[in-house]
Amino acid sequence: METELRRVAGFFFCQSISGYGYTQAMPLHLREFNPTPEEIRAACTGGLPEAAEEGLRLFNARHYWHAHEALEAAWLAEPGVVRGLYKGILQAGVMFLQIERQNYVGMMKMHARSAVWLAPWPETCRTVQVGQLRADVAAALAEARRLGPEGLAAFPAGLFPQIRRVPPG
Repeated sequence: METELRRVAGFFFCQSISGYGYTQAMPLHLREFNPTPEEIRAACTGGLPEAAEEGLRLFNARHYWHAHEALEAAWLAEPGVVRGLYKGILQAGVMFLQIERQNYVGMMKMHARSAVWLAPWPETCRTVQVGQLRADVAAALAEARRLGPEGLAAFPAGLFPQIRRVPPG
C-alpha cells in the first residue's frame, strides 16, 4: 500500500497523498485555482449552463464518461471561477468510473483531484448541493479503502451518489 500511495503522489507532482496518515501537498497543476471568498460567493449565484445540466443528468444516470464530456464542455466554455466547480464534479464522476473499472490507483488519483477542486465551494452553489457531494464522495472513498485494491468488485451500488439539487432562488 505504501508503494501505491507514493506512486499516486508522484503522479500529482506532490510529496504525499491524504489518507493513511499522509498529508496532501497541492499538486502543481492546481495551484493556479485559488479563488477569493468573494469570487466564490459571486460565482454561486444563478443557474447552470445546459452542458453542466446535461453533465449532472448523466452523472446521476451513472454514465460517468459521458458526464465527464458534458462537464468538460461546460468547464472549457466558462471563463469564470465557477469552472472549478464543474471540474470538481467531473473528476468525482471519473473517480466513480474508476471504481466501476476496479482501478484502485485511478480511483485514488481522481479522488485527490476532485477533493481539491470541490474544497472551496459552499454547501450549495448554483443549485448543486456541493457539501452533500463531498460527503458522498468521502463515504465512497472510505468504503473503497476498506475493500482495498482487490475488493472493488464488491463496492456497494448504493454508494454511487446522486448529485442533489435545491430549487433555484
